[in-house]
Amino acid sequence: MTSRADEILASDVVDEAGADAAAILSPDNTGATLRGWVVPLIIGSALLMQTLNATSINNALPSMARALRVEPLQLSLAITMYLLASAVFLPIGGWLADRFGAKRIFMVAMVGYALASAACGFANSLTELVVFRLLQGCAGAMMGPVGRLVLLRTTPKSELVGAMSVVTMPALLGPVVGPVLGGAIVTYISWRWIFFLNLPIAVVGFFLVRAFVPNVKEQDTMPIDWVGILLTGFGLAGLIFGFDSLRGNVLPAPAVAGLFAAGLACLGLYWAHARRTPHAIIDLAIFRIATFRASVLGGSFFRLMPGATPFLLAMLLQEGFGMTAFAAGGMTFISAVGALAMKTTAPPILRRFGFRSVLVANGVICAATFMVYAFFRIGTPQWVIMTTLAVGGFFRSLQFTSLNGMAYADLEQAQMSRATTTASMAQQFMQSVSVGLAAALLHFLMKARGETHLTGPTVAPAFAIFGAATLVSMWWFWRLPRDAGDEMNNRKAAA
Repeated sequence: MTSRADEILASDVVDEAGADAAAILSPDNTGATLRGWVVPLIIGSALLMQTLNATSINNALPSMARALRVEPLQLSLAITMYLLASAVFLPIGGWLADRFGAKRIFMVAMVGYALASAACGFANSLTELVVFRLLQGCAGAMMGPVGRLVLLRTTPKSELVGAMSVVTMPALLGPVVGPVLGGAIVTYISWRWIFFLNLPIAVVGFFLVRAFVPNVKEQDTMPIDWVGILLTGFGLAGLIFGFDSLRGNVLPAPAVAGLFAAGLACLGLYWAHARRTPHAIIDLAIFRIATFRASVLGGSFFRLMPGATPFLLAMLLQEGFGMTAFAAGGMTFISAVGALAMKTTAPPILRRFGFRSVLVANGVICAATFMVYAFFRIGTPQWVIMTTLAVGGFFRSLQFTSLNGMAYADLEQAQMSRATTTASMAQQFMQSVSVGLAAALLHFLMKARGETHLTGPTVAPAFAIFGAATLVSMWWFWRLPRDAGDEMNNRKAAA
């Protein structure tokens, strides 16, 4: 969400472990501390499966394409379908957690994710891979949001950022280890083992969840909004299939236009449905809250860039520069190292400048650093590429921290469940769209240059285009009040 990622809980949040050390080690707080650390770490370990899989599969796409005898750009479908299934099943996962308990649904989701991963490893065609990725996405849709619900309902708001930070500790191993481990597996063993790696993690995680995670659920479960789920599901599916079909030779132009029209029509019908339905799956009223609106809508345009990054880098380094998966993974993992380096600097930055200032200034920096990737060439020294990727990872991680923390700053406890669902659906949708748009853009750039396969000069301009597109998010960030979300990052207390 983290996505993915990705990737949602696994996406970067503020690390305040050091700041909370004194309270954590206090004898009076030993029991509360163990609960406060153990549960987030277990949830983060489960999310490790998703981040490890997401960061590995992007690096494996060229090898998978050769094994399945398809063009590399066609493999974008395996990513977008996973994200589509995640977005569509997110509301169902939240309702099931409310109805049957988060712990039970979390364990079922882990088992389902592991089994679907194994099935992906045995796939022998693109069709089989896409079907199993859909199933994997359905299970993954229940893990991240349900894990987040456990934290939101058991953690005081003043401690929430620290608890979410603990969740990311194991989950962030995925982006660090995934590219290198995945590259090594693809280069020296087989891409299928990328999916098989999830099995031991799922077994260990299942028993840890069973032993330690509380079975949090609502006492009065609202009726599930099946009409809303169907409308949003078909709406998102129409748009995602439409964007993915833009890469050409997939569907005729009228059919692509029909997908977009049907998707927008379904979302329009949902808007009318939600206005007269008290328990609509997506509560449109929460978009009146400025911090949530900026985090979700503004953040959606920002997420175009990190959503497309792994896919574009895999195409640039492997297809364009001719690197092996292992060599490419050894370079791209440095971006996650930059994200980890941000952890100690984000809390003081947010307390000093506030969410609004950080989102605006850092958003421009993120766009600029991403555009620099467009200047990579086959002769560019590797240390230059790795340094640039590390810097980009650092600033993107700070932006994720700000967006994820601010989203829940002004929400009431009763709004948390549907707000989590809404934010997660938006993030999954934008990740899927970003991959589809990236594949379509590379197709157009390739055709414009009269080429039949991807090269470095073909892929490079896509980074500049995506970087510029993320600046649309400034419209929402700039309009935030200067004290937006100060309670969440303890800025008022510090002042």
